[in-house]
Amino acid sequence: MAGILDLLNSDLGKQIISGVSGSTGNDTSKTSSVLTMALPVLMKAMERNSATPEGAAGLMGALSGKHDGSILDNLGGLFDGGVDESVKQDGAGILGHILGSKQQGVEQVIGQKSGLDAGSVANILKVAAPILMGVLAKQSKENNVTDSSGLGGLLGGMLGGNDAANEQSFLEKILDADGDGSVVDDVAGMFLGGDNKNSGGIGGLLGGLFGK
Repeated sequence: MAGILDLLNSDLGKQIISGVSGSTGNDTSKTSSVLTMALPVLMKAMERNSATPEGAAGLMGALSGKHDGSILDNLGGLFDGGVDESVKQDGAGILGHILGSKQQGVEQVIGQKSGLDAGSVANILKVAAPILMGVLAKQSKENNVTDSSGLGGLLGGMLGGNDAANEQSFLEKILDADGDGSVVDDVAGMFLGGDNKNSGGIGGLLGGLFGK
């Protein structure tokens, strides 16, 4: 199974990055940096949310209903002339549901590491969130996911399918708690609580971000 970061390097990923960049008025390379950091975080949060029967049922319902993957069928139309406000509102709802009280902090961390302000990061994520849901819907159909265990496996597979070097680079960018001494490290420290460098892999480090 292709990892989520592998997707961003594909032709579809390049189209998404270009479209999100144009529709939010942000530099393409910075938009790419934001998505490279944010999409695994969003997926890890979804994986945690879907660990409960209620959370899994909610996500499965969304993937088989409103977010069924059809958004990917006409990305040119989605981005042509700017993304519709209803899509952004939808994205804001998805982010609020997935990240909850952590949303603002996550946007600040990613903003500091990407060189954009948190507001720009928020705009990028609002457009990207419905597209990510569409990607998950297509993957769930291709893999015949019908229940919570299948959903957890799908999310875990897409998180674990990334190239290890990419994964480490992404983690260093967003979660390096003893990096350059900027406010981002304070924010990361609030989420992670102490030095998590010895935790294994993306799950160990991101687990601290969404831990109880």
